[in-house]
Amino acid sequence: MALNPKADWRISDIETVCRRFEITCKPPSGGGSHYSLSHPTAVEILTIPARRPIKPVYIRQLVAYIKRVMGPANDA
Repeated sequence: MALNPKADWRISDIETVCRRFEITCKPPSGGGSHYSLSHPTAVEILTIPARRPIKPVYIRQLVAYIKRVMGPANDA
């Protein structure tokens, strides 16, 4: 994802990455359209729209979020 944020990423790809890094990925509720991503070590919650294609800006935000919660030792 870090090397190709412009690829045709799907929400299922986001969910897979979240499981790998133990990030909670909650689907939209109450008519919303954004998934909520959170991690116990992070204060902020990242939201990603479920629409395809997922824009590169959201993939870059996810990569940065993973780096913040996991530290520099783990590359996304």
